[in-house]
Amino acid sequence: MSIKAGCISPQENLMSYEMQDTRYDEKSDERYSVADEAIYDAFFLLLKEKELEKITVSDVIKKAGIVRSTFYNHYENIPALITAIEDKTIHDIFSLMETFHPKNDHDMCKSFFLTVCNYTRTNPFLANLLCNPQGDGFFERTLTMLHRYVTNVTRTTAPTHCSKEEFSYMIACAIGSTIGVLHKWIMDDFRSSPETIAGILTHAFVGGMLPFMS
Repeated sequence: MSIKAGCISPQENLMSYEMQDTRYDEKSDERYSVADEAIYDAFFLLLKEKELEKITVSDVIKKAGIVRSTFYNHYENIPALITAIEDKTIHDIFSLMETFHPKNDHDMCKSFFLTVCNYTRTNPFLANLLCNPQGDGFFERTLTMLHRYVTNVTRTTAPTHCSKEEFSYMIACAIGSTIGVLHKWIMDDFRSSPETIAGILTHAFVGGMLPFMS
């Protein structure tokens, strides 16, 4: 029995459903991403208004303009949201670090530090952690990744002016001094421009650490 013109075969019908399912999944993914971004943005805004430990789910959903069930579709609670933001922050930091290859190039170094400064100023969560004696778990995870980063760089670089052990300490020193400068900048309420802070970090790195790391 032949299929009449204009009728859809089961195979074509299945393909149509699959295409609809794909479009539905894409729309669902897009809605999920939009809601997730709204939650993040709301949390960052709340950090400017109250202390981290005082932020509640009610605060977030009110600020984000979403219902409570939407929040719980994304995160179990506020600590779970904080962990997700920590993960993203750590990922962003190390993505920046992996693009940086120390050479005696002042402009390249300043470009890197300017990126770091702009990221810090626009990330209230990171700024909050850098200026408050909290977030032990975050810093413990960050330091573990820093250790891996230093170990990897040391393994793949052959410094001429110092041993590999000294080289690894130089990297740790450069990281520590950067965090210290960013901490002061945050405590000063970002009064200096990102360009100014990036210039200070560049001068300290190129004139201080880099000659020993080359």
